[in-house]
Amino acid sequence: MARCGITFSKNLLLSLIFISISILPLTASAHAVMVKSAPEKDSTITVSPKQVDVWFNEHVRSAHKSLAVINSAGKRVDNKDIQQEILDPSHLYITIPQLPPDTYTVRYRVISADTHVISGKFNFIIEESN
Repeated sequence: MARCGITFSKNLLLSLIFISISILPLTASAHAVMVKSAPEKDSTITVSPKQVDVWFNEHVRSAHKSLAVINSAGKRVDNKDIQQEILDPSHLYITIPQLPPDTYTVRYRVISADTHVISGKFNFIIEESN
């Protein structure tokens, strides 16, 4: 009977170790980070883009996402129609009207896969073409 109890204890211990190892990567996962944008961060362009795109290093949750394009006077100039790519949930975009030359700030706020709120901003400049 003692042998059966030892086997059960070993199996229980091995199961607990396996479960702990399986859960560990989930608790140590990193937050989402913006990895790419179009227009590119800190770029200077001569033609107004039709939309602003932002990509993250992992999928972001579809609830409570925001993306805004602000001009140098602090006015929001996008069409307020943020979308998340269906086949690539790490990609958000928003359309914009024809914009005049100016410095624009793109602000984003998303919830990463690990439920942390991630926010940030970057600029791009539209210059007059010569």
